[in-house]
Amino acid sequence: MALSHIRKLYRIETQIKDLSDTEKHRVRQEQSLPALNTFKEWLDNNAAKTPKDQLTYRAIRYALNQWETLTGYCQDGQLHISNVLAENAIRPFAIGRKNWLFADTSQGAKASAAWYSLVETAKANGLEPHAYLHHVLQHIADADTVEKLEALLPWRVKTAL
Repeated sequence: MALSHIRKLYRIETQIKDLSDTEKHRVRQEQSLPALNTFKEWLDNNAAKTPKDQLTYRAIRYALNQWETLTGYCQDGQLHISNVLAENAIRPFAIGRKNWLFADTSQGAKASAAWYSLVETAKANGLEPHAYLHHVLQHIADADTVEKLEALLPWRVKTAL
């Protein structure tokens, strides 16, 4: 039953994905909040009926304890129902965490962080990281002013690649 409530919320999100933030907010107020209220009633009713040693009970308690956070996306059309975008963005760092254990010095760790930052910022600006890094390495020797260095930043390079 809980999954059917959650699926309904995701169906609403699928239907409104191309709307403006203002329209998303309106639809969420009209459709998602009532669906969430129905889901909360179900959670409240079943929390008392579920044995406390069951995983289902723990899941219900968690949902109820996090209710304000779980429903927060309905207050702003810019927010997403899920944090999957954030999780996908940090996945390379989570995977690389073990590799960072082998940075022998703090300077090595800083250099790795700088490279990861360049790669992820290039991705965030719609650039292919390899092409962007190639471009930077080709032009950095000629960047003898702050303006020339700033021109190599990912959000300034788009026209050059």
